[in-house]
Amino acid sequence: MAIAGDYPDVVIGCHGGGSNFAGIGFPFVADKANGKQVRVLAVEPASCPTLTRGVYAFDYGDTAKMAPVAKMYTLGHDFMPPGIHAGGLRYHGASPLVSQLLAAGVIEAKAVHQLACFDAAVLFSRTEGIIPAPESSHAIRGAIDEALQAKEEGKEKTILFNLSGHGHVDMTAYDDFFAGKLTDYEYPTEAIRESLSQLPKVE
Repeated sequence: MAIAGDYPDVVIGCHGGGSNFAGIGFPFVADKANGKQVRVLAVEPASCPTLTRGVYAFDYGDTAKMAPVAKMYTLGHDFMPPGIHAGGLRYHGASPLVSQLLAAGVIEAKAVHQLACFDAAVLFSRTEGIIPAPESSHAIRGAIDEALQAKEEGKEKTILFNLSGHGHVDMTAYDDFFAGKLTDYEYPTEAIRESLSQLPKVE
């Protein structure tokens, strides 16, 4: 913060399983616990909406049911992500620590569609000269949405987001986006319900 000369109003990270999001967000969770006014926002794909449409329950960490059972936000260990890009953020569950903070209302979560994410990534690339990883584009989308909302409300807002990687090995995805081959996909409620029916029974 000393280098930036400012403190964020909102901290944003993309969310798949939670490690990237926790890396940028958790230091500010500690500040929040000590009285700082800061929002911490996880942005995930609408095609794999673990935090926004999953349930907070005990589940396996993998489809083979070999990983330990832990309490997490989950779409069910049987969840099979759709065959779309989704920026690689396709894990069925969320870190138990991230999950606990969301359940307690300490952090927030938001789901976004992939076309809006690629729009954000292209805008960022043309503006900053950096091609973002599709995973990072979710955080960029969240940051742009926060900025637009602040502009609409006539407020000043300091927004911190994590650009977690470059997209140099994801050029095919960008090519598909420009060619109109990518589509938005929202995971069906019935599919989530079916997967959640297989959760382990924990007393």
